Amino acid sequence: MEWYESEIIWVLIKILLLFFVIITGAGYYTLMERKGAGYFQLRYGPNRAGIFGIFQPLADGIKFLLKQETLPKNVDIYLFLAAPAISVITAVLLWSSIPFTPLIKLPVEVLGKSEVNLQVLNPNSGLLFLFAISSLSVYGILLAGWSSNNKYSLLGAVRSTAQMISYELSLSLSIIGVILMTGHLDIYRIVEAQSKYGWFLLTIPGFLSFFIFIVSVFAETNRLPFDLAEAESELIVGYHTEYGAFKFALFMVAEYINLITISFLTALLFFGGWNVPFFLREMLEGLWWGPLVGVLFFVVKGLFFAFLFIWVRWSLPRFRYDQLMNIGWKYLLPLAIFQIFLSGIYLYIK
Repeated sequence: MEWYESEIIWVLIKILLLFFVIITGAGYYTLMERKGAGYFQLRYGPNRAGIFGIFQPLADGIKFLLKQETLPKNVDIYLFLAAPAISVITAVLLWSSIPFTPLIKLPVEVLGKSEVNLQVLNPNSGLLFLFAISSLSVYGILLAGWSSNNKYSLLGAVRSTAQMISYELSLSLSIIGVILMTGHLDIYRIVEAQSKYGWFLLTIPGFLSFFIFIVSVFAETNRLPFDLAEAESELIVGYHTEYGAFKFALFMVAEYINLITISFLTALLFFGGWNVPFFLREMLEGLWWGPLVGVLFFVVKGLFFAFLFIWVRWSLPRFRYDQLMNIGWKYLLPLAIFQIFLSGIYLYIK
């Protein structure tokens, strides 16, 4: 057996390629946000490092790597160092089960492969895997706040933990509608089901599920108008107040990776993923490069939701913490339970 025929080799190649894409994407998402902030505030964004500031993420990365590492007095050193690592690891692991492309059948065999699938893992319960891993990210935040020996960090961590647990309920319940409508926990099959029956968003329970999902993920990712965990005017920057240099950069990378993950997951669950518009479907049918056009549509959909996070951040004010909790428990949770019943009624009538 040739070396390239080993499945382990192909999995390792996928992992390395995926890691490079994720880190690069997170870096340029920061540039996209800073440029977007400049646009909304009628000013220039980064425009010094390369043409249109295209090398700014690289410059920022070098800056964080070269800055002096410090450890505040009286911190729990092991947990203090482990917290940013946990946040990044959980953020990267989420990408292992997300399908980026459909199964691409090559016209000729390349290195013993006639089909290409960039998904690292393909579990039958991909959604369950995603939510299980995402629920672990709260440990990185909680450990960061507790180990810092700083009251502002601890308050930010407690806020963030309560916020994530509260909105995780409505987020999980919003997905049940998708599972009922498609009959699958496998994300790949959910996308394929939408290619047959249309986008889940276009149904009444689907739109309600999407609304609950998108509001919940803003809270889950600690983004405005739900960034109470950082709240600069109250808690400095919350749970990562005591972090600097590369450790602080890890928290930022984890946050932006999570934002990209949510953006593409939204496109997969509610907007058909890589499915092309109906008028192109027949034209591309049978062409080996047809799925690549679908990938282009998928990327555009994901980038739209990535921009939506920026748009909302620089457009809406921050909620008070009591308002945050009231929205989660008094409005979104009952609404999420209602949309499950609505999905069941829709399926029964259909």
